[in-house]
Amino acid sequence: MTTLLAGTDHGLFELRRGQPAAGIHLGGNAVDALVAGDDGWWAVVQGWEVWRAPADRRYWDLAAIASTPRLRCLLPTPSGLFAGTAEAQLARLGDDGRLHPVEGFDHVEGRDEWHTPWGGPPDTRTLSWSPDGDGDGTLYAGIHVGGVVLSTDGGQSWRPGGLDIHADVHQVLAGTTTGRVLAACARGLAVSEDGGETWRIDAEGLHATYSRAMAATSRSVVLGASNGPDGKQAAIYRRPLDEDGPFERCRDGLPEDLGGNVETGCLVSDGETLAFAAPNGHAYTSTDDGVTWTRLVEGLSQVRCLAISG
Repeated sequence: MTTLLAGTDHGLFELRRGQPAAGIHLGGNAVDALVAGDDGWWAVVQGWEVWRAPADRRYWDLAAIASTPRLRCLLPTPSGLFAGTAEAQLARLGDDGRLHPVEGFDHVEGRDEWHTPWGGPPDTRTLSWSPDGDGDGTLYAGIHVGGVVLSTDGGQSWRPGGLDIHADVHQVLAGTTTGRVLAACARGLAVSEDGGETWRIDAEGLHATYSRAMAATSRSVVLGASNGPDGKQAAIYRRPLDEDGPFERCRDGLPEDLGGNVETGCLVSDGETLAFAAPNGHAYTSTDDGVTWTRLVEGLSQVRCLAISG
């Protein structure tokens, strides 16, 4: 049975078709990031705390409190739990229950060029991981703004991939197909077929290219797109995962305009089911690769993130 959780300004809610959203844990606290791992669920609460729950979500325990800058994202891997932070830093959860800075991340070539459009410090905005069948696989970090950097030694050392940092990456996604890495960015969908070494930008069929979120099933990639940071004329698009060609706009079950950008972390998939939360708090799901959509709930208050597990 698919489980879909929504992190909001007021706690964690479970979303079920035909039922009102139900508060389950962490009530009264802002849930900033949420991820389902092989051994349970992880959440960033109030920007500084990492909480963990078993797969059945019977309880949530405080796992760590950050002394690093504000936490932005989490990624459970065979090498441990990684946390991306503000100021473009990276931490790993140690056996002592503390988040330790990953020193190798502070020495990535080209780091001094990372920036934000408004002049503030960059963020480690998203993390992803791709297994390779031997060893630690490859870790990817999407830097806003700084492109995609990667590690092939379990996070000890990092180097830049080949994506131009001016593509303005908002999300990185790996592991859908061997060697393939995707990135939602201001120019459309960035695609690498060689593990992040070289990239192309795909935007054919999009009415506008600005994207903050994407997800993939085993067959399709789904992408949010709008005219820019203000989110005007926001829509959802789909296309086959393993084929080139134009994107197709998703219309069946969705409004003509979503009312703003679908934010990073608010479009998710477990490989079969897709779900996203629109800025107005309406949440939608699809079980046919984004061809048709069903509204699950409406009016959730300030959705910050979603997580899904089949």
